[in-house]
Amino acid sequence: MGFKRVLIANRGEIALRILRTLRDMGIEAAIIHGREDRLSLPVRMADVAYPIMRANPLDSYLDIEAVVQAAKDLECDAVHPGYGFLSENADFARKLKAAGIILIGPSPESMEVMGDKLKAKQAVKDFGVPLVPGVDEAITDVKAAKAIAKDIGYPVLIKASAGGGGKGMRLVHEEEEFEEQMQMAQNEAMSSFSDDAVFIEKFVTKPRHIEIQVFADNHGNMVHLFERECSVQRRHQKVVEEAPSAVLTPKMRDEMGAAALAVCKSCNYSGAGTVEFLLDASLDFYFLEMNTRLQVEHPVTEKISGVDLVEWQIRVARGEKLPLKQEDLAIHGHAIEVRVYAEDARNGFTPDIGLLNRYRRPTGPNVRVDDAFEEGMEIPIYYDPMLAKLVVWGIDRQTCIENTIQAIDNYQISGVSTTLDFGKFVLQHPSFRSGDFDTNFIQKYLPDSSILHQELKEEGEALEAAVEQIWNREIELKNRDFSSRAITSSWKKSGNK
Repeated sequence: MGFKRVLIANRGEIALRILRTLRDMGIEAAIIHGREDRLSLPVRMADVAYPIMRANPLDSYLDIEAVVQAAKDLECDAVHPGYGFLSENADFARKLKAAGIILIGPSPESMEVMGDKLKAKQAVKDFGVPLVPGVDEAITDVKAAKAIAKDIGYPVLIKASAGGGGKGMRLVHEEEEFEEQMQMAQNEAMSSFSDDAVFIEKFVTKPRHIEIQVFADNHGNMVHLFERECSVQRRHQKVVEEAPSAVLTPKMRDEMGAAALAVCKSCNYSGAGTVEFLLDASLDFYFLEMNTRLQVEHPVTEKISGVDLVEWQIRVARGEKLPLKQEDLAIHGHAIEVRVYAEDARNGFTPDIGLLNRYRRPTGPNVRVDDAFEEGMEIPIYYDPMLAKLVVWGIDRQTCIENTIQAIDNYQISGVSTTLDFGKFVLQHPSFRSGDFDTNFIQKYLPDSSILHQELKEEGEALEAAVEQIWNREIELKNRDFSSRAITSSWKKSGNK
């Protein structure tokens, strides 16, 4: 079964990423958009655009009925949800199916199992997948939870049963602070997921975040495309990712890959997915969760495997078999992804918005930039502050690190604060370069986020001053009224920059 037209139910860089693969496959690309994105690059490049204008910008992309109606009105064969928004919404998947439209993603049943951390743990337990010591049932009673935590032994993690992204999660070091931290976790879980149920598990010391890219078709075939290390995080969200991990041996890689495929079997999975593991100081690994969608950091896997994961998603959704078997896949070189956020790393990673006065991407045969921004565009306040993903390849890890630093130096952005200098700080740090680091990297090596390496600060200020002088002169000569278009954000007006 072929696809003539596919609806992209997303925005920004992932929408553009999907659009380009659709074009390569000769499939028409339709896209929905909110008011703020009507002039965006993905909307302009799509074959057809469908406006969904809601008062709250987020609601434009979260309105299930409107998105399904758009797919029907545009006579789309399938919908690609990207990541975030409706990508893991089982109700959305069911309504598309009822309308005779294919979701490019897993079944709603798989989403439901893996979307609930407790259901996921129960599902994988029978398949021999290692689990972090803890409880397998949701808890709302504080006294009962406190008793369980004491039995497990501190430190413990309190985690929301529903949802993810680090929300509804609290680390508790001692019994005296348990009740307060559980209340905070429950409040956040209720606010984010409308469910205040939590579970308790042992906190893994010096954890590394390792995830396995998996793929399965509807014919019983499944493979893994090796691992990504995502241990450099802020607020439980990834900042720097690489593939392969600096610490995994071939034996460990095979064992984790086999465990990830067992997770797929436990929920009868089909399509692209990511199985996340925690790796402790003894190099033992434990199942964390499964993301039933394409990951933000999928480009590093594409770089080392040579596989277009979006193309595979579309082929599987069309009913095709996986193009390659496990023995056909191999790791080629090393890849690093640095997420470029509109955030001030020197000020606690505070989000920033404003006008992109200058936006020049680095180029080169080993450099890939996934974004959807252009020079002169306004950074909106309504969405995730990620501007781009800088992805760089090298023949080995050290070469890749140096290539990435060079790419960061060649990335020119002004008008908003970004995390590029923080990315460089990470790549230059002895701990990262040696491979001896964990998810506590920022807390350990950047205890005061107002201070990055002095060398980086001075270098950045000098470069900024020189480039700004040249740029301002160019603006004056070529576009004298350009500066009048700059908008001072309400964020900056409020003094919260």
